[in-house]
Amino acid sequence: MAKPRHSRFDCNPGCAVEAAISLIDGKWKSVILHHLLAGTARFNEIRRLVPGLTPRMLTNQLRDLEIDGLVTRTVYAQVPPKVEYSLSELGRSLEPIIQALRIWGTDHMDLFQRHKPSEPDRKSMPGPQPVGFS
Repeated sequence: MAKPRHSRFDCNPGCAVEAAISLIDGKWKSVILHHLLAGTARFNEIRRLVPGLTPRMLTNQLRDLEIDGLVTRTVYAQVPPKVEYSLSELGRSLEPIIQALRIWGTDHMDLFQRHKPSEPDRKSMPGPQPVGFS
C-alpha cells in the first residue's frame, strides 16, 4: 500500500527537500536507483544485486518508482515475457545525488559498523538494576 503523499509543498522553505526525499524514501528505492545507474536490468538481476529485498517489496518499489516517473518499465512481447527496468530522464537526473550519498556512506561507513546491541545496555542506564543483573 502506497504511503499518502503531500498534496502541497509550499508550506515552508524545507518542503522542496521533503518533496524530493519523498520520491526516494524508504530502505530500498535509493539502492534500486543506485544499481540502475549502471544501466538497464531485469527483475531477477535487481533481486540478485539486493539480496535482502523480497520479490514482493521489489515489485512494490519498482512500481512506485515507475509511477513517480523515475524508472521506465519496458515489456517485450515474447514468450516468456521479458521486462526491463531503466532510469528515466528524471531518474537519471538524480545521479549526482545518489553518487553523493554513496560517497558520504563510504566516508562514514564506521557509523554503520558500530556494534548495535539488540537490548539496551542496562548497566549504563540510570535507575535501579533488576535483581540478578550483573
